[in-house]
Parts: sequence; structure tokens; C-alpha cells
Amino acid sequence: MIEYAHIHHVSLAVRDLDVAKQFYTGLLGMQEIERPPFRSTGTWYAIGSQQLHLLQHPQGHTLREAGIDTTDGHFAIWVKSHTETIAWLEQQGIEYEARPDSVAGFAQIFVLDPDRNIIEFDAPYHS
Repeated sequence: MIEYAHIHHVSLAVRDLDVAKQFYTGLLGMQEIERPPFRSTGTWYAIGSQQLHLLQHPQGHTLREAGIDTTDGHFAIWVKSHTETIAWLEQQGIEYEARPDSVAGFAQIFVLDPDRNIIEFDAPYHS
């Protein structure tokens, strides 16, 4: 039997690493961390004890072209405050879909990165 500890990282394909870094580093303020010298082009971010890996696809392909569809593949990040996260997104000019009273048992906010990857921010209700 496999004894699971935690998710180590999520990897996303991006078309242009510089554009992606402007979003993740510049707008979302994520912390870049050292990446081994792979042959591929990419960057890594720390999200608590987990990581987000962005990989520039050699042919410029990504998986999605549509808007926010919460039944499509996405990753979620737990944040401390729903209200403060929305305020930050608005300050940065990032469009979002908020579900403050979601039936999930916590508040949800969905955004798209420049390559249309879906990011979900989750927080306690009314935080």
C-alpha cells in the first residue's frame, strides 16, 4: 500500500514563461524558488510547503482555451482571507469569479492565468 504524505507540486504548461512570470510573480506575488538546470524552460514557486512548477511548452501549446469552468482541471490554494484576496485581485486588475457562500463548505474564488489555466483560491466563509 502507498502511504501518502502530501502533494509536492502541480505543473502547468505555459506558452510564454516571461508573460506567466509577470502574472504569478508580478500580480499574484508568489515567491520564486530555485529550479534545477533541466533542459526545459520553466520556473518554480513555493506555496507553503508545496510547489507550483511552470513549464514553457516547446511548441507553445497549453491545455485550455475556454473561460472559467470549475468542472475542468484546476488547482486550488488555501488562503487566509476571502475578502483580502478579492481586494488584492481587484487592485491588480485580475478578473475573478467569487463564490463566497459556496456549498463546498468554504468560500471560493476562481481566476485564469494568461494561458487560461484555472486557479482556485479557497478560504473560510466570511473571512
